[in-house]
Order: sequence, then C-alpha cells, then structure tokens
Amino acid sequence: MRLLAAMVVLCAGSAFAQAWPAKPIRWIVPTGPGSAVDVNARRIAPRLAEALGQPVIVENRAGANSMIGAREAARAAPDGYTIYQAVINNALNDLLTPDPCCMLNDKLVAVTRLYTTPLVMVVHPSVQANDLKEYVALAKAQPHVLTYASGGTGSITQMLGELFKHTAGIQVREIPYKAIGAELPDLTGGHVATAYLSPVVIRDHVRSGRLRGLAVAARERLAILPEVPTMTEAGFPGVEASGWNGIFVPAGTPVAVINRLQEEIAKVLRTKDVQDDAAQLGTQAGGEKPEEFAAYVRGEIEKWGKVVKDAGIKPQ
Repeated sequence: MRLLAAMVVLCAGSAFAQAWPAKPIRWIVPTGPGSAVDVNARRIAPRLAEALGQPVIVENRAGANSMIGAREAARAAPDGYTIYQAVINNALNDLLTPDPCCMLNDKLVAVTRLYTTPLVMVVHPSVQANDLKEYVALAKAQPHVLTYASGGTGSITQMLGELFKHTAGIQVREIPYKAIGAELPDLTGGHVATAYLSPVVIRDHVRSGRLRGLAVAARERLAILPEVPTMTEAGFPGVEASGWNGIFVPAGTPVAVINRLQEEIAKVLRTKDVQDDAAQLGTQAGGEKPEEFAAYVRGEIEKWGKVVKDAGIKPQ
C-alpha cells in the first residue's frame, strides 16, 4: 500500500509539473527598488517569463535584514508560483538570529544561484601601506589604531573583517554602519581607514587614487580591477568572501518544478550579454543545479559559523 501511495503522489506531482505554470509567478525580492539585487531580478524575470510562457512579477519586500521577504515566501503555497531571491544576509541570519519559519535548506529549498560578488579590501590613501603585508605590519605595530567599516553585526563585511583579523593575527577596530556601502563617504574622506566593498562600488575610486585596493577576497583576480591581487597572492590564502543571491522556493514545491526553474534560469544566466554584464560589474553569474547550490549555502553557513564563534560575535 505504501508503494502504491508513493506512486500516486509521484504521478500527481508529474502531472502538476507538466501543467505548470498556468498563471503568473511571484518573484519576491528582499531589498528595495533600485538595489543591486532588485536590478538583477528585473533583468532576469522578463526572460524567465518568456521561457515559461507566463508573467514573472517582481515584488519588493524589504526590511528586517531580508527576513520580511523570507517569511512571506516561506508561508506561500509550495506550488511553484512563489519564488524567493535569498541573499547572503538570510544565511547569516540563520546563524545569528535563526527564525524556524524560513531557514534556508529547510523551510526554503534551493533552486539555483544567481550572482556572486567577491568583496575587495580597500584603504584610504593616508594609510601607510601599499600592499597587504605592509598593512598587517602597520596593524601589528599599532594595535587598535587602524579601523575597518562594517555593515553592522552579522553583515558579510563584518564577517570578512573578522576573518582577516583572525587569520593575520592583528587588532583593527570595527566601525559599524547601518548598511553595507553607507561607509563610503567616510572612507573616501579618511574618517575610517579600511573597508570591504563590491568591485563596482570602489572601482572608479581606486582608479582615481581616492582609494587603494589591497586585495580581492576571491580565488581569481577581477577583470575590472586586474591590478589588485587576490588575498592568496598577497599571502593570506583562504580569506575569501562574497555577497551572493539565489532562488529558493517553499519546501514541498514539486521537484520537477524546481528543476524546470533551475534549467530556465541557467539558460538566461549563460547568455553572452548577461555574462558580459556580470564581468563588467566584477560579479559571477551562477546557474548551478539545486543540490549544488544547497551545498554551497551549507558551506557558507559552516564557514561563517566558525568566524562567529572565533570572533565572539553576538546578535544585537
């Protein structure tokens, strides 16, 4: 009887997947209109709609460090008509302030990664360090004098700042801001010494000399900042950090629907213009299979969980 019941469920799921989609799809974005995450969604959604034959409507649900959107998505019916563009904040929330309603790889299941953007370590030109080794030597000579900007407790910039401090064995004071990027005026004005920001945000400042790029927290150099070495090249292997976002759906969504979503989104991400745009922004387009993306997210949570423990980071 159990086998028969399983076969009935499987057949029903297959039939549903064949009929899907039969109405518009909601794409929930946890950030505001005009944000990088929102822009990515609105670039991909029309092409996904064309492939699926139904409108894909982007809805912004910003707030609570991306949790408002996550909660709404997790409460939605698992029928393939609600998709959620999770960001790295969601994974870090699962570490520091977990909400059982909407944890990634549990109540929300992975479909595919969209974009990954490595962070770049930059300093104000007044910092007497032309490369990372000189920076470390300066920090060791003057403990707690150098500062670094973060986006606040649980932000990826705080995580990278603490990971680098721990790896290099230095003491640099954290200056928290309300959001990642909010520190830029103070950084270019010399009020904070160090920051970890996305390539496109600091590219022109580095080229003009208003900031100095010390290292890219990635395995490879970036085409838009070819002169900036990786952390590994600069002598600190393993110090890597990126902002990422990807698609999740409510747990219970039919596997066939998840696979179809992944396949169609991956096709969009592989197009030449999307790839070219990503390279110009210093980001990387994804498109991995659901199980690969789920494993990536688990790896991120494990990695940053260790940093949280080592640095003694507490939720506020």
